[in-house]
Amino acid sequence: MLVTSHASFIDPALIEKLRAKGIEKFIAYEVPLAMAQQRYGGHFQVAMQDLHESDDLRVLDFNGERAFRLFRLKELAAPVMFEHDEGS
Repeated sequence: MLVTSHASFIDPALIEKLRAKGIEKFIAYEVPLAMAQQRYGGHFQVAMQDLHESDDLRVLDFNGERAFRLFRLKELAAPVMFEHDEGS
């Protein structure tokens, strides 16, 4: 679960940050920020501490299983799928 200020999951700057962390492909679902804040409670506040203007990416949760337990599928937006093209 990521919190980002990027306008899109496929923003080239975000893609490069993810690639730098070894993430070459993903399926992403948008979750309303207020809903994430409510579901994660105090952990959300801790994850967002010391957020600087230059920070545009925060990891809210490394555990995908927990994230899927906190949100019903019908609450999620349509998935965005990305896979790095080896030819580019």
